[in-house]
Amino acid sequence: MRRLLLVSALAAALCGPAFAQAPDAGALAAAVDADVLAWRRDIHQNPELGNREVRTSALVAGHLRALGFEDVRTGIATTGVTAVLRGGKPGPRIALRADMDALPVTERTGLPFASKATAEFRGETVGVMHACGHDAHTAILMGVAQALSTVREDLSGEILFIFQPAEEGPPDGEEGGAEEMLRQGIFERFKPEAVFGLHVFSTLNAGTVGYRSGPLMAASDRFNIVIKGRQTHGSRPWGGVDPIVAAADVIGTAQTIVSRRQNISKQPVVVSFGAIKGGIRYNIIPDEVELVGTIRTFDEGMRQQVFADLRNVAEKVAAAHGATTVAQVPDTKGNPVTVNHPALTARMVPSLEKAVGAANVVEMDLNMGAEDFSYYAREVPGFFFFVGATPPGQDPLKAPSNHSPEFFLDEQALKVGTRAMLQVALDYLHEID
Repeated sequence: MRRLLLVSALAAALCGPAFAQAPDAGALAAAVDADVLAWRRDIHQNPELGNREVRTSALVAGHLRALGFEDVRTGIATTGVTAVLRGGKPGPRIALRADMDALPVTERTGLPFASKATAEFRGETVGVMHACGHDAHTAILMGVAQALSTVREDLSGEILFIFQPAEEGPPDGEEGGAEEMLRQGIFERFKPEAVFGLHVFSTLNAGTVGYRSGPLMAASDRFNIVIKGRQTHGSRPWGGVDPIVAAADVIGTAQTIVSRRQNISKQPVVVSFGAIKGGIRYNIIPDEVELVGTIRTFDEGMRQQVFADLRNVAEKVAAAHGATTVAQVPDTKGNPVTVNHPALTARMVPSLEKAVGAANVVEMDLNMGAEDFSYYAREVPGFFFFVGATPPGQDPLKAPSNHSPEFFLDEQALKVGTRAMLQVALDYLHEID
């Protein structure tokens, strides 16, 4: 009988469950929900632009030190913070990332903790708002760190926590964001085998999580076009060269780059103008007009062709008006396509379903938004997912979008994000290969 029991025990060990015993993600999340909510509201009320997240990074670093994390580093890529949590058992190494920066947007949500902050941006005083939800990302990852710290002895493996500045791009003339974090060696000091991130998103209802295997978010590039004319009195346009009329023609003609020059049956492409600056008085035709905007693509060949076409349009159309052009297309190094590693995605989707229910996990279309999480996912397999932000019952396609001054986060998303990230991390760490 004893021999039979030993054989049965050995068989159970060899053919046992696919996962080692892991802590309960739901219970861990419930214990930090109130703190996550408080952190999110505090960060929301005190937003900071990219590379200026001084208060936010101090809050994060103090929290990680209080939890007893190892190797807490600050000042990475200007204001970034990293720290390591080592489990009590051997296992994989993973990285979890949140972004901390806000946007130059004046808030119009009417929330009791709405931002009243202002800052300087491109030479102007602007309102500052967490109009993209990075306050939620930071608070969620702070909560995940706290939850996991309470069960560190039961954890198998090690986790690098990354709190990143300037995901929306650093100020002009500065370096920043994910690429700079990597350049300063965060993956050289700690070599993860996978990296995970999330983003709250207005086009999904709260309670829902979205994902996509392979390409998820577009490559993003900026452009800057300056059209130079010759100033004259508004009553005598023939006495100069009108860069405003030339700029209007450039903008109109540029719309044909996508509609007539790109094979959008292959991959989607977007060219958008985001700002026009020129002139200061009603009766003076100015010397020059500046146009800035963004290009979004998924295919490198199409990306390069758009660059060439936009430069050509800017130069030739302006020349037809007698104006000259300085066209920087692109004007900085952009973000590459964000790609979810297919095998890692297939492995982690069941974790999302476990966290929020299979009916609440949806596969998404290609997203023309961009994310510099793409740089991490080029170094190691990455998995990036969306957490719904729009209140249930409200049409998410009509809700104020991310980057809107009225962007509204249903705070149920905080609970969903915390549970989803905890489940993903725990399942990865405790899965038996």
